[in-house]
Amino acid sequence: MLSTLSTICEIIMVICFGASWPFNIIKAYKARSTKGTSLLFMSLIGIGYLGGIGCKIFTLIEKGSLTPLSYVAFAFYFINLAMVTAGVIIYFRNKKIENAAASEKNNAE
Repeated sequence: MLSTLSTICEIIMVICFGASWPFNIIKAYKARSTKGTSLLFMSLIGIGYLGGIGCKIFTLIEKGSLTPLSYVAFAFYFINLAMVTAGVIIYFRNKKIENAAASEKNNAE
C-alpha cells in the first residue's frame, strides 16, 4: 500500500515538472535570448531525471518487474528528459543568435 502511494506521489511530481517544461521551452524559443535561462539549472534537473531512470532500472533488475504505476513514472522521466534536452538545445540556439547579433553590432561600429 505505501509503495503504491509512494509511486503515486512520484508520478504527481514528475507530471507537474513535465507540465512546466513546455511553457519554459516555448518562452525561450520565442525570446531568442538566454536571459532568464540557466544552463546549470537545466543540467541539474536532467541529472535528476537520469537518477530517476536509474532508480527504476535498478528496481527492475532487483525485483524482476515494475508495477504498472512505476512504468508510468518511468515513462515520464524519459519524456521530461527529452524536454530538458530540447531546452538545452534552444539555449545554445539562442546563445548563437545573441553572439551573431553582438558580432553584427561590433562590425557596424
